[in-house]
Amino acid sequence: MAISSASSSMQDMFKQRKYPFIFSLFLLLMFVTFFLISNSQKSPIFAAIDFAQRTTLIKSVPEFNPNSISTSTSTNLHQSDENNNTSINHESPLNNVRIDPKSSNIPLTINPEKSDTIISDELEMFSYHWKLCPGPLAVDYIPCLDNWKAIKKIKSRRHMEHRERHCPVPSPRCLIPLPKGYKLPLPWPKSRDMIWYDNVPHPKLVEYKKDQNWVKKSGDYFVFPGGGTQFRDGVNHYIEFIEETFPTIQWGKSIRVLLDVGCGVASFGGYLLDKNVITMSFAPKDEHEAQIQFALERGIPATLSVIATKKLAFPDNVYDMIHCARCRVHWHADGGKPLMELNRILRPGGYFIWSATPVYKKDEGHKNVWKVMVNLTEAMCWKMVARTFFKRGRVGLVIYQKSDASSCYENRKENIPPICDQKKNRLNGSWYTPLDSCLLPLASSNYKWPAPWPQRLNTKPLSLSLETDAEETFNEDTRHWASLVSDVYLGGLAINWSSVRNVMDMNAGYGGFATALIDRPLWVMNVVPISGPDTLPIIFDRGLVGTYHDWCESFNTYPRAYDLLHSSFLYGNLSQRCDLVDVAVEMDRMVRPGGYILVQDTMQMIKQLGSILRSLHWSVTLHQHQFLVGKKDFWRPKDVARE
Repeated sequence: MAISSASSSMQDMFKQRKYPFIFSLFLLLMFVTFFLISNSQKSPIFAAIDFAQRTTLIKSVPEFNPNSISTSTSTNLHQSDENNNTSINHESPLNNVRIDPKSSNIPLTINPEKSDTIISDELEMFSYHWKLCPGPLAVDYIPCLDNWKAIKKIKSRRHMEHRERHCPVPSPRCLIPLPKGYKLPLPWPKSRDMIWYDNVPHPKLVEYKKDQNWVKKSGDYFVFPGGGTQFRDGVNHYIEFIEETFPTIQWGKSIRVLLDVGCGVASFGGYLLDKNVITMSFAPKDEHEAQIQFALERGIPATLSVIATKKLAFPDNVYDMIHCARCRVHWHADGGKPLMELNRILRPGGYFIWSATPVYKKDEGHKNVWKVMVNLTEAMCWKMVARTFFKRGRVGLVIYQKSDASSCYENRKENIPPICDQKKNRLNGSWYTPLDSCLLPLASSNYKWPAPWPQRLNTKPLSLSLETDAEETFNEDTRHWASLVSDVYLGGLAINWSSVRNVMDMNAGYGGFATALIDRPLWVMNVVPISGPDTLPIIFDRGLVGTYHDWCESFNTYPRAYDLLHSSFLYGNLSQRCDLVDVAVEMDRMVRPGGYILVQDTMQMIKQLGSILRSLHWSVTLHQHQFLVGKKDFWRPKDVARE
């Protein structure tokens, strides 16, 4: 019946000679059919990228206009590169995407003969006479911490100013030599307990800490028995004692993200991984030679830092727990500024464990330190929830809990320390910022603790924007990275993931990349660039770790620290502030021989970066005209730069 009616209608249209209408209808049907076919063949990866380009991460970035983004994907790649000099770029806060209105820079058509390797004529020629960094200490050179010219000019070292960042200008372009006999690192979990001696040939700690079981030399290896200054007989006994002392601490459930101050060789953080606790271990580069380098070689999360005159590069209110075992920090010094810095980064309701001699020794000096700590912690509204003596380790420890409501502050007899000015903009506010001598204001009602691990990984973060579409943006970002990692990163690229342990995401966004890798035996340092949106609190809310950084400067880590560096649309914005060559040199410094970089970016950025890496003798491959994989080998230049 319906077919007969349709046939009759068509005959009437022909009789009435409505040919233009019929022709238009035919074209419309052809267009719809073509659109449906092409859309059905579109990769979910490209769909996710389209979302990343059109979605705002934080509404406070006014120049981003989703309606200005072109979704066309038919423009030829090379044509878009040629027109790039005259195009207008718009910035998406999500992953710092650079968008060309004339072209999406994401072509669907891929030449299969060129999809897996960059042909030399596709790369811009980059020629540079690379040289090795000079001096006997060059194998461990960290530009912003080893700037001896700047350090010598420091007038005072009273507050450890000489251990802070002093970056050279311009950035050095010499390459780091390899230690003699360097080998590919041992795989995880074997590396937690032993590493190659030749990779970190620093025996000083073996002798200096021989009675505390930090590290021992055994043939070609360094061996880590799991000891420490406060747990000579093994860190597991110490960890269990803490939980027995205060059962509210549920390792790996309510306590997920921890900071270990003055971590030694990071055995405390290394063994807490078995309990689903991820620990950011940190210590300065000081006379305890190579302790952070040992930690990273072992495959344990760690970074170089010091509580001196500047804030730590972490957000406010993010760590579930902070631990200090004889960490040699004078918490009461300078009016208590070091302890107030811990208060800043400790989550409301979070815990501080102090394992130190003033907790239990009764001589006059230790008693005075304890008295000052009691007065300071009470003024900060920290509650002492436990104080005990660990007989097996022969040490005392105290556990404090930070207040989670403002009522205590309001009821103090004196406003000392004062409450910080709430009008002060604190986004990314810890980068090169002096220590505060005030307390962060707390919510008027009780603070809500994050969901237990592992639920908190995908639960709406507490610090997520209250904008109506913020949660959907967050969820879509999580789905995007889950799809991209599973469909492309883990199976479609030239990366041996079984050799990857230490990973860095150079512009982490919401931490979606790290979330998608959570079930693999690796850890991710999530870096949030200080020039972009401040998403680092969200990353910590998810139960992940990270730090702020400016990629126009060197990162606080030893050479050969990471197996894989990842970035997604980072270099377009970055190249406007600093030279991409300097960024590539820093990446070469941080990556181990045999390690990788994985870059998703426009072809313009990929060509520039790829040509620099080729000059560094990296192998580079291109996948789907948007993913660059670089692999570092053992090549080092023969010439040495002048000192």
